[in-house]
Amino acid sequence: MGRLLALDVGDRRLGVAVCDPLRIVARPLCIIDRQREDAASRIAALVREYEVDAVLIGYPYHADGRESAQAERVRAFAESLRARVSVPLHFVDERYTSQEAQLILRERRRRRELERDDAIAAAVLLQRALDEGISLT
Repeated sequence: MGRLLALDVGDRRLGVAVCDPLRIVARPLCIIDRQREDAASRIAALVREYEVDAVLIGYPYHADGRESAQAERVRAFAESLRARVSVPLHFVDERYTSQEAQLILRERRRRRELERDDAIAAAVLLQRALDEGISLT
């Protein structure tokens, strides 16, 4: 086993989370401003830096299970990332991760961290997958 990286892909920002090598705990890592830097290149560098075994990409569904309008953009981003990393990419249902992230932040009562909700959403997504014992085969 090794580290997993999770991504909460948005049009403007991309939240990134990483877990420990034993895949027990996820933590927010960073937010990538997609308008200021090449997100795929930055993620490729993070994959190498953290010795990541796989990348989980939050896949946007509506509450009823239909794909959201953002799904096509997420797939396009995943294809650009696939060309830059040698580890497997896996789509993971991201429904309600942003809401969970906002609840976590409210509980901490740290208004200045509200802008980190994308990275926390990625951590929620990754922690869910870890807790469910996600199989990456």
